[in-house]
Amino acid sequence: MPKIAIHVEFRPHPGSHAAFDALIREHARLTQAEEPGCERFEVLQPLNADGSKDESRIMLVEVYADRAAVKAHTQNPRMPKVREAYTPLIAERILTMCEM
Repeated sequence: MPKIAIHVEFRPHPGSHAAFDALIREHARLTQAEEPGCERFEVLQPLNADGSKDESRIMLVEVYADRAAVKAHTQNPRMPKVREAYTPLIAERILTMCEM
């Protein structure tokens, strides 16, 4: 079975970057601790051309062992609370799922 990679780009509302960043990094940490099928969960901070943080975006790269691991992730009891917490902080969420 192929591994599944998920790339998510979030666009936090102006002034919400720090709160969203803290929330999503804790979510990444807990996901890796709780879900054996999650092989990687990286939070990426894009940079501007001058090397400063692009606070208009935060990206995630997640790797799961298989589709069953992705399903387990989506059914994690924490997920509704995480989504509820971050929804008011973001303007946009773009998710792409890929086979590896």
